Amino acid sequence: MYRYDHYDHRLLAERVAQFRDQTRRFVAGELTADEFRPLRLQNGLYIQKHAPMLRIAIPYGVLSSAQLRKLAHIGRKYDRGYGHFTTRQNLQFNGPRLEDVPDILEELASVEMHAIQTSGNCVRNVTTDHFAGIAADEIVDPRPYAELVRQWAAFHPEFAYLPRKFKIGVSGTPADRVATLIHDIGLHAVRNAGGETGFRVLVGGGLGRTPMLGHAIREFLPRAEILNYLDAILRVYNRFGRRDNKWKARIKILIKDMAPEIFARHVEAEWQPLRGGPETVPDDEIARLAAFFAPPPYERVADHDAAFRAAIGASRAFAKWAERNVFAHKVPGHAAVTLSLKRTGVPPGDVTSGQMDAIADLADAYSFGELRVSHEQNLVFADVKQSALPALWPELKGLGLATPNVGLLTDIVCCPGGDFCSLANAKSIPIAEAIQRRFDDLDYVHDLGEIDINISGCMNACGHHHIGNIGVLGVDKGGSEWYQVSIGGAQGASAALGRVIGPSFAASEMPDVISSLIEVYVERRFDDERFADTVRRIGLEPFKERVYAAAH
Repeated sequence: MYRYDHYDHRLLAERVAQFRDQTRRFVAGELTADEFRPLRLQNGLYIQKHAPMLRIAIPYGVLSSAQLRKLAHIGRKYDRGYGHFTTRQNLQFNGPRLEDVPDILEELASVEMHAIQTSGNCVRNVTTDHFAGIAADEIVDPRPYAELVRQWAAFHPEFAYLPRKFKIGVSGTPADRVATLIHDIGLHAVRNAGGETGFRVLVGGGLGRTPMLGHAIREFLPRAEILNYLDAILRVYNRFGRRDNKWKARIKILIKDMAPEIFARHVEAEWQPLRGGPETVPDDEIARLAAFFAPPPYERVADHDAAFRAAIGASRAFAKWAERNVFAHKVPGHAAVTLSLKRTGVPPGDVTSGQMDAIADLADAYSFGELRVSHEQNLVFADVKQSALPALWPELKGLGLATPNVGLLTDIVCCPGGDFCSLANAKSIPIAEAIQRRFDDLDYVHDLGEIDINISGCMNACGHHHIGNIGVLGVDKGGSEWYQVSIGGAQGASAALGRVIGPSFAASEMPDVISSLIEVYVERRFDDERFADTVRRIGLEPFKERVYAAAH
């Protein structure tokens, strides 16, 4: 993983000292709340319903065991003993004291971490594939490019005050496990007819109040021009994006109003004088960054480990876990393992400090001291020998991290919702738990196959409900919490936005609503047909009829 140089360390030290003084002045009454707001947001600090919330950046979702231990320590010393992993591969602490935040930032800096640009109208955390570097379908490892973009975006003076927040995702595979179509900019690695590596550029994706999928504005961008082209896009957005209405300030609205082809023309015109300029990336710089992500020292082992195969035959529970939570690796005899953070009764994405310490130990023992965060709010050991899987499984099981439900109905993506967030219209976590309890029969959930449920507590869509096969949105009706349901959404290369089935439901009705949707799917699906495909084939009406008949 990337290691900070002396410039990185100096920048973090200066930022921590600066924010310590800003916090002191605010507490002393020398800064008003309005004056302090942009300063704290630049450092990832929100004021939520019950306490401050601090969002920690985890660039492209990669963590070392030492960094995870530091997060465990911070959760234990300064918060409530746990952290929450988000859909942007970050981690949030939901209850630190304002006065302690400078100390937390100093502790983070000691392990090359920070909270810079995790909030505010700037370029946010750059995300990528949680299987980056080990996936067999990979055109190129996206992590060096994600790091390149991170360095370019960090403290960039021209883009520190954009019309609105800005999100960039980099995918190295055609499968697009990054959901780039819902990013402000999505970069897809491609190769041209000459075998050269470049990027297909998508712009204008996003969820929230006005969900949209991104538009391709360039089919092949030479990799050396990546920063010049991003510069051109952000300059056009800075020039034409609205600042008078935050609901219409995202780049997706600008592109919709301007038309994608017109926006693309502006970008191309802005790019021409930049081509070949100072921000052109030479091959040796790509090679320098790629060296930070060199493969670990894998042992040469058999393609298929006999002990692993024997364990599958000997234990049905182990076999189910291996089927759902163990993924193929491009190096023979190795695998990637997803640690499910979706055990029934635990808020999705939450991990205790004790679990973090134990996970760090397991990462050292089984996966070269590194782990990944997925945008589905799970953790990943990317480099585990197949022969070690029978020993790793009981360790994870003892920690409550081996629920064999990855990609299934109970692997719910969920924002913190009204339990914590001051923006939320409704609670999210109790709805997720109620659905998980209704479908607590893992055999039945396995038989259903892959179904995504995404839950958001408000239109900001931090739970990505628009692209859930089943999406749930908390809404306010006369001061009461209700839930709007959409179906047919999907992520990946075939991303689609779900469609609302009708009027919203009370919280107590939600398990029955999901049950009714699943009943229709089971009755009407073709063999091995996924939920979203069944919705596309038969439409919304059969689902609506069943759900509202059952509700009344």
